[in-house]
Amino acid sequence: MSLEGRGAVITGGGRGIGAAVARSLAERGARVVVAARSAGEIEAVATALRSGGIDAWACRVDVSDPESISDLFSQARGHLGEIDILVNNAGIATAAPVARLELEDWNRLLSVNATGTFLCTQAVLGGMVERGWGRIVNVASVAGLRGASYIAGYSASKHAVLGFTRSVAAEVARDGVTVNAVCPGYVDTPMTDGSIANIVSKTGKSAEEALEAILATTPQRRLITAQEVAAAAVFLCDEEARGINGQTIVLDGGAIGGLR
Repeated sequence: MSLEGRGAVITGGGRGIGAAVARSLAERGARVVVAARSAGEIEAVATALRSGGIDAWACRVDVSDPESISDLFSQARGHLGEIDILVNNAGIATAAPVARLELEDWNRLLSVNATGTFLCTQAVLGGMVERGWGRIVNVASVAGLRGASYIAGYSASKHAVLGFTRSVAAEVARDGVTVNAVCPGYVDTPMTDGSIANIVSKTGKSAEEALEAILATTPQRRLITAQEVAAAAVFLCDEEARGINGQTIVLDGGAIGGLR
């Protein structure tokens, strides 16, 4: 599988899934722009890639800010020329009962997770269609496929991402562009560390007990790795995956499938 010379932008690329996606794309020959709010984290990822002889750049972005997004893609085109691949990975999560979910938190979840995905896609889609080739991969969540207590805002934002994915995929189905999503369960990343800390603070459980409660939700009784999610995302970018469009790849050890 080769993506030699393809230009890729990965949001939320400073750590976790985004950093793993950036590395995996680069290993297959893509030139990458790693974008996130934290300048230090994305520069560290880009520097590590450049040390291996890979073309990589760090560009700061806040995907809740349209002007920041515009600036990102202006810089990205300066580095890459054309943008062939977009991985919308930037995202946030909060947890609270609906009665205590603040409107500010609700709006922030939708702004980052859903509107950010829309704006970044809109910034590159026209060029992909004109050139007759493009790959967009949206990192959603199993929360976008089913609800759960205390994550109404997060789940709603990820449901929005999946509806958006399917609709855009239908629009560009004849234009050589595919739009797909990956839906991980709990991944071994800082976001899951935050979920564990939240369980500890709200229930008084130990970190070990909180982790056990999380692992009990998946038949494999383990956290998914960032590299597993990256492998699925990168596969969707390959030419051999051109027939996969408007689809969702679930990585949760079989929980959505009802395995026990």
